[in-house]
Amino acid sequence: MKVEGRRPPETLEVQLRAQKPGKRETIPGVSENTQSINKSDQVHISEKAKKIEELRQVIHQLPEIRADKVEALKKAIQEGRYQVDSLKVAGKILEEI
Repeated sequence: MKVEGRRPPETLEVQLRAQKPGKRETIPGVSENTQSINKSDQVHISEKAKKIEELRQVIHQLPEIRADKVEALKKAIQEGRYQVDSLKVAGKILEEI
């Protein structure tokens, strides 16, 4: 099925966002006060949000694989010191079911 016809009219928000900074255009049917509202919009980011973003960046810098743990486990397996707790494994399997 093919739909033909005109596109739906753009909303005021889309029209206002499409305006380039410094270039003053008027939108038919919209008052001058409404068009200048976006010039005074401000965003304030809380200290908590800033801290969350800072921590997120630190987390992204951490390696996904902890090489020191992997090497310690490899060494324990090679030396025969690595012991598997079968009760713990079974418990985790049952938790998943």
